[in-house]
Amino acid sequence: MPRQFPKITLSEVDEETRLLAEKVYASALKEEDTKDALSMFTVPEDCPIGLHQAKERELLKELAEQHSEESEYICVAESPRDEMESHVGRLVMTALSSPQITVEDYEQAAKTLMKALFIREKYSRLAYHRFPRTVAQFLRIYVSHTGLPTDVCPCPREGEDPYSIENIPDNLSYELQTKDGIVYVYENAEALSQNRPRSLPYPDLETFAIDLSHVLAMIVDGPTKTYCHRRLNFLGSKFYLHEMLNEMAELKELKGVPHRDFYNVRKVDTHIHAAACMSQKHLLNFIQTTYKTEADRVVLEKGGRKLTLREVFEHLNMDPYDLTVDSLDVHAGRQTFHRFDKFNSKYNPVGASELREIYLKTDNLIDGEYFARIIKEVSHDLEESKYQHAEPRLSIYGRSADEWDSLSKWFIQHKVHSTNMQWIIQVPRIYDIFKSKKLITNFAKMLENIFLPLFEATVNPQKHKELHVFLKYVTGFDSVDDESKHSDHMFSYKSPKPEQWTADENPPYSYYLFHMYANIMVLNNLRKERGLSTFQFRPHCGEAGSITHLVSAFLTADNISHGLNLKKSPVLQYLYYLAQVPIAMSPLSNNSLFLEYSKNPLREFLHKGLCVSLSTDDPMQFHYTKEALMEEYAIAAQLWKLSTCDVCEIARNSVLQSGLSHQEKKHFIGANYLKDGPEGNDIRRTNVAQIRMAYRHETLCNELSFLVDAVKTEAAIGTQPE
Repeated sequence: MPRQFPKITLSEVDEETRLLAEKVYASALKEEDTKDALSMFTVPEDCPIGLHQAKERELLKELAEQHSEESEYICVAESPRDEMESHVGRLVMTALSSPQITVEDYEQAAKTLMKALFIREKYSRLAYHRFPRTVAQFLRIYVSHTGLPTDVCPCPREGEDPYSIENIPDNLSYELQTKDGIVYVYENAEALSQNRPRSLPYPDLETFAIDLSHVLAMIVDGPTKTYCHRRLNFLGSKFYLHEMLNEMAELKELKGVPHRDFYNVRKVDTHIHAAACMSQKHLLNFIQTTYKTEADRVVLEKGGRKLTLREVFEHLNMDPYDLTVDSLDVHAGRQTFHRFDKFNSKYNPVGASELREIYLKTDNLIDGEYFARIIKEVSHDLEESKYQHAEPRLSIYGRSADEWDSLSKWFIQHKVHSTNMQWIIQVPRIYDIFKSKKLITNFAKMLENIFLPLFEATVNPQKHKELHVFLKYVTGFDSVDDESKHSDHMFSYKSPKPEQWTADENPPYSYYLFHMYANIMVLNNLRKERGLSTFQFRPHCGEAGSITHLVSAFLTADNISHGLNLKKSPVLQYLYYLAQVPIAMSPLSNNSLFLEYSKNPLREFLHKGLCVSLSTDDPMQFHYTKEALMEEYAIAAQLWKLSTCDVCEIARNSVLQSGLSHQEKKHFIGANYLKDGPEGNDIRRTNVAQIRMAYRHETLCNELSFLVDAVKTEAAIGTQPE
C-alpha cells in the first residue's frame, strides 16, 4: 500500500487553537517574559541540601493528598532470565482522583496529550523514525492503527571492505526536481513533464503548521499544564520512594552479574562534533608533532601564495614548541558563558583561523589530511577502550552542490571509517551568511545543495560511487547553531515558500526543521524502497531560545541534543516522557555556555523516567582528560551521587539512542532489546537491574493507561443515549 502524507486543511482547524498558537509564537518573538505563560512550574535553584529537604516535605504532602495511592510490599515475579530473590517495594495505584484537578480537566488534558502522541507517531512512522512499542500499543487500544515504523537501519555486512565499490545497485531512470524546498521523485522524464511524482509521502507545510499549532496551544492550556505538573511531581516522588525501597536490592542484583560492571558496558557519545572530538592536549601534541616532522610541507594558500607549515608559524610570530594548552586557547571558560560568539572563536587554535584551516577542515590544500589523521587517532583510542563509541558530526553547509562529493572523497581517501564511530551530518543554520555573501539566491537553493546530491546518489549510485559508500556510515542529520539568535519571522502556514525566501534574514528554527525533516522523510522512503540505509533526524534543540523549538522537534526529530528548556514547560516535559524521546545531554558543555552544572535538569529528567544519555559535545573545549566521555560520567556520578544502576541505565539509553546497527545493539545490550521492560533487558550485557527496568516499564504503562482510560470514558459518555 502506498505511503502518503495525510494532509489537513485550514478549515478543519479550530480557530481558537490557531489564534492561541500564534499568540505563543508572538510572545516568543517579542522576547517577552514568557515564564508565566509557558513555565508556571520551574526547577528550584536552591542549594542541594535545601532541595533535598524541600523534596522530602513535598513528598509527604503529595502522599497525604493522593487518595489513590496505597503502599505495600510484594514479591516481584520471576524474570524471564534471572530470579529475583529480594522483595521489592512497590506503590500500587488504584485511581487518579485528586482534590486539585476535576474530572473534566483530567479528561480534557488526556484528550490533548493523546492527540499530541498521535501527531508524533504519524511523523515518526512516515520518516522511519523510532516510536516506542509500548506507547504505540496503548494508542492502538483507542484507535486501531496498522504498520509499525522501522526499528533499525540496515548496516553493511561484517568483514567486508568498508570502502569497497563492488555490488553497488544499478542506476534508475528516475527524474528529480526540487519544488517548495522538497525534492520530488518522478518515474521518468514523461512523468516529470506531466507532474506525476512517485507515490511517496511528500510533506505539506500547511499540515505541519496546523499540527504544530495544536501542540503549541496545548502547552499553554491551563488544565493540561496542571495535570502534567502534578504527574511530573508524582513521577519524581515515586522514583524517590523506589530508591528508598529498592536501592539495595538493585545493588545486590548487580553484584550477582559476573564479568560486567560500569567500565565494561557499552557507552555511546551520542553528541560530539568532529572538529572538537580531541582533547586540547591531544591537539597541541599533534600540532607540535607535525611541525617537527613536516615543517617544510606546503599546507596553506593565502593571498595567492603557498605557505609551508614553518612559514605559517613565522607569519603568526610563534614557535610551536613554546605553545601550551593555555596559549592554545581552545578551552571554554567563564568568559564564554552566554557568549556563543566567543565560544565559536575557540575553534581557532591560538585565535588563528589559519591553524583551523590546516588542522580542523576536510577541504583544504592538503585535502584534510591532518584532520583525518587526528580523527583516526581518536578512533584508535576508542577501539583500544573497546566499550566506548562516538557519533561525530561532520559539516555540510549548503553553499554549493559539490560539498558532498568532496566530503565523501575525503572519507574514502584517508580511510576514516572506524568500527567505534558512526557519522552524523550537521547542517549549520547560516543561510543569512551565505545570502549576504551572494553565494546563494534563496533558501531553496541551500536546501537543494544539501539534499539533491543525496537523492542523486540514491537513484544513480553508479554515478556517485564514493558518496554511495560514504552514506553507508552516515546514520543521521543534525541542525546546529546558536538557538538564542532572534528571528523576526513567525512561522505559520502563511510563511513564504523556500523559493520566495530571498530576504537577507535567517529563517526561523521551525522553518529549518520542517524542511530538513521533509527532505529526510522523502529520502528515507526512497532509500527504503531500494534496500538502502535510512537516516535519523537528530537536531540540537532546547539548549537556549524559544520553547517553540522543542515543539517543532517533538514532531520532526527522532531524538534531540540538549533539551534544557524542557524544564520550562511541564506539558512538553511530560510529552517527551510519554513518547520516550531520547535526549543527549551535555552538562559540562552547558556549564560553560548556558546553565550552571548544579542547575542542570539531567538528574531530574533521569529520575522521572525521560530517556536521557550523557554526551561530551566538544571535548576540545570542555574536557581535560583523554577519555572525555568517562570524564562526563564521572563528574555526573560524583556531583549527583548517581548509583551504579543509574549510570548503567544512562549508558544503555545511549546505545538505544545511537545509530548503531541492529546486529551491534543485539550484541551490546541483548538479543531482545527491541522489547520494552525487563523482558528487553539482558542484565549480563547492560548491568541494569531488572528491578529498575520493571519499575520504568510499569510506571510508563500506568501513565499511559490513565490517558487511554480518560479518553475511552469520555467517548463512552458521549455515545450514551439521552
